[in-house]
Amino acid sequence: MELFKIHGGARLEGRKSLTAHKPTQIAPIPPVLHIPVQQHVGEPAEPIVHVGDHVRKGQLIAASKKKISAPIHASTSGKIARIGDYKAPHPSGLPVLTITLEPDGKDEWTDLPPPIDLEKATSDEISARVSDAGVVGMGGAAFPAAVKLNLGQRSKLETLIINGAECEPYLTCDDRLMQERPEKIVLGIKAMMQALRVQKSLVAIEGNKPHAVAAMSRECAKEIGIEVVEVPARYPMGSAKHLVQALTGKETPAKSRIADLGVLVHNVGTAYAVYEALYLGRPLISRIVTVSGHVIKNPGNFEVLIGTPISYLIDLCGGMTSKPDELFMGGPMMGIPLPDLDVPVVKGTLGVLALKAEKMHTQPVMPCISCGSCVIVCPAGLTPLEMASRIKHDDVEGAAKIGLNDCISCGSCNYVCPSHIPLVQYFNYGKGFLAERAKEKRNQERMKTLAERRSKRDEERRKELEKKHEEAKRHHAESIPQSDLESAT
Repeated sequence: MELFKIHGGARLEGRKSLTAHKPTQIAPIPPVLHIPVQQHVGEPAEPIVHVGDHVRKGQLIAASKKKISAPIHASTSGKIARIGDYKAPHPSGLPVLTITLEPDGKDEWTDLPPPIDLEKATSDEISARVSDAGVVGMGGAAFPAAVKLNLGQRSKLETLIINGAECEPYLTCDDRLMQERPEKIVLGIKAMMQALRVQKSLVAIEGNKPHAVAAMSRECAKEIGIEVVEVPARYPMGSAKHLVQALTGKETPAKSRIADLGVLVHNVGTAYAVYEALYLGRPLISRIVTVSGHVIKNPGNFEVLIGTPISYLIDLCGGMTSKPDELFMGGPMMGIPLPDLDVPVVKGTLGVLALKAEKMHTQPVMPCISCGSCVIVCPAGLTPLEMASRIKHDDVEGAAKIGLNDCISCGSCNYVCPSHIPLVQYFNYGKGFLAERAKEKRNQERMKTLAERRSKRDEERRKELEKKHEEAKRHHAESIPQSDLESAT
């Protein structure tokens, strides 16, 4: 298949050799699990268990009440020890509502729904089962998968793209999944195609994963309409918009959805989670996580229960050889810095990295020399140096006019900048500023609407009271006998 050229991008030092050759290990059950009720885009789930309750593996412990949400299930059997705020895997370290589970070691499953009959299942039935299983995007975005599967009923889709690019350095969790469980991924892909009502699926894998390409190609060759496409190992090839452009030649316009192009993108991990939900009736309670970095004694890939403390994972690797300068959840380019090791693994955790400064290109910031390197590599075709300059001078609106909201925060500009300017940090600040201002504007408009509605209700109430008062006066006048009126006059 001929690929289309995309703008920009950078060739990174992959550093995947630390774990790419290591088969996935099943991590033991930790002494405690901290399971946040929000591990997804949208509204948090609401706990339906209480402290002291005994739960079984796979049991629903927090239900989704909103359209954009995902339920949460017990990762193993045990006792609910606490429900309250606990630190989240977020740079701020701010707490979120979390269900703390103390495992009993029995790992007893709850009663699971029977496998779904895909030959008879409707799109709605497939989406409902995926929703009930709490499946979210496993590529890090963590958007509820069922919501995207429902797009097949509202948009005319032609192609499902399965993202197996895994372009971030160090990460190999998707690589190992594709090598070890290709037949189950393909079954998940077939179910997603049925739900979306598409006849064609492309499985995109970067060329630096030859064993994954071979394994998936062998399995997809057995199916009609599913094709493996090898894409260049060029960052950020794993970005959904750029993957779509490389495979179809279609560019996603600003403020538009990929689905508007007739295409939908899901991660390979999501396809596997869909398989488990439909064929085994299992909710999403575990995932494969890469633990890597040059200060990790024995890096590896582990299938981990959701809620496992990251400190427990690092202990499984034998600990660290020295104190890291940076701790990341996810990749070093788009991952998030971790406040400490006590935070839990969540559904969107691709990897845990412990890195030294020299591996991160961390050097003192120097003045911009206007070399234009950031412009050359920007996959969104933006001018990072100009946007950063405007934000630096408090002209966030000016940065927005030249494309700030089109920035995907991939970090390519940071990587190539010879002056080591933290460009992405400027952009994230600017986007946060604009988002907060938009939120304030929405709140003001909402308050204005509420005030107008109240004023309208008050006016209607005043008119109603006046009407009743007039009617009462008229009724009173009509009830007085005519003789009394004559005598009064």
